Amino acid sequence: MRHRRFPRSTDPAVAPNPGAAARERPRGDDARPPVARRFAALFASVVVLGTTAGLALAPSSPAPDPAAVALVADGSADTVAEAVQSIEVHDAAVLPGVAEESYVASTGTETLVAGGTNEDWAKLVLIEGAWPVTDENVTFMMRWMRQENGADNWWNRNNPLNNGQGSGGGSGLGSYPDLVVAAYYAAENLRSGRYPAVDAALQQGDSADATAQAIWASPWASSHYGYGTHWSSRAYDVIEAPAEAWGR
Repeated sequence: MRHRRFPRSTDPAVAPNPGAAARERPRGDDARPPVARRFAALFASVVVLGTTAGLALAPSSPAPDPAAVALVADGSADTVAEAVQSIEVHDAAVLPGVAEESYVASTGTETLVAGGTNEDWAKLVLIEGAWPVTDENVTFMMRWMRQENGADNWWNRNNPLNNGQGSGGGSGLGSYPDLVVAAYYAAENLRSGRYPAVDAALQQGDSADATAQAIWASPWASSHYGYGTHWSSRAYDVIEAPAEAWGR
């Protein structure tokens, strides 16, 4: 700041005029009146406080995903925002249900013929009659066949159940060309309507004993298997028949 110098009067009665010096002072910041300076200071304080409050209220940004940062570090993405992927799902969106399908394996005739055992023939009868091939149904058939012809010669006359229908022997002493034909006629006879309780028990397929009781009460055998006294429930043996009995 530059000040003017006034020549000191040689007259001791004349003193320099301090007001004149004040009027000659430049009008800078320091020259503002005290009220203006106080207002400026107050305004500056308000601005600083507002800025600080804004920073305090602003939501903090989430920390970047370390995996995204790694992508940026190795050059796979230019920015973290580019590396991070997000998906927005609307509240009304309905996710599709998961389909749960079940599959039932069926045994074909050729597979059973190739097996060639009494157990294969029992299953073939069940398939021909459209009955479920359950363990209980197979067990019933194997016990029944054993009571008719015996296990070691179950294929006798290619007629394991001594069935009269289609065999040429009404008393059950007829025969069939092969065991495949015999299975067809056995199922046809059981589904003929003459053995409704046996048919129903085989359809249920959950109890070998219940189906046995149904065959005892039926007219299949005149002895009715002694109503169970001539019926064995012991474990059965799986025995293969000669190839010619199957028509092979």
